[in-house]
Amino acid sequence: MSTAMIDRIVGPRVEPSELSQRTLRYGTPSFLLLTARVLLLVSLFLPYWHMTLHAPQYPDNLHLTAYINSLTGDVAEINGLNHYIGMRPLEEAAQFERSVGVYAMIAMVVLLELAAFIHTKWAALLVIPAILFPGVFLLDLHLWMSHFGQNLDPTAPLSNSIEPFVPPILGEGIIGQFKTVASGGLGFYLACAASVVQIVALYFHRRAYRPLVLAERASVES
Repeated sequence: MSTAMIDRIVGPRVEPSELSQRTLRYGTPSFLLLTARVLLLVSLFLPYWHMTLHAPQYPDNLHLTAYINSLTGDVAEINGLNHYIGMRPLEEAAQFERSVGVYAMIAMVVLLELAAFIHTKWAALLVIPAILFPGVFLLDLHLWMSHFGQNLDPTAPLSNSIEPFVPPILGEGIIGQFKTVASGGLGFYLACAASVVQIVALYFHRRAYRPLVLAERASVES
């Protein structure tokens, strides 16, 4: 890639005198992107999804918690109940996603770091993965739950007692004699907050740097 092409992608630099006069204008996008990075990093250590299974034989109910890279809670007990209706063990879902989840999050944080140094519209491309991440997480979770619920083992002991189903990833659902209550975890909501912060950051980024890009383009054309 030529130096000219790199300069076009990175965009114009802010003169020190201009930066000192309009610190807030040029500092706001970087601060917001920093905030988003912190939110995403903190979310790594917090639950992204909770599910409570209300079962008659379990007075205290069964609880499942999903992190970016692991499942915790009453996984074995829930797998035991699922076995009777022909649903596969929960650990078999999203194995690839859990194996790369931490690395993907770190990669998105690095992209946000790079976006803070790019003063053109190309910064938006670096931010988009992190903005879409919460929605992609829910979509992936829904697809896996749908796949497991729609492909029950016909040889399971209670396979004839229940029709294929799609467990809800948010809210309440009834599956035979059981009720599930699913909700997002704190990590998921931090990722959602990071998405909002990034959208706001893009607005201030455009307001701060677009005039510089237009001025530089005009000077080249003249």
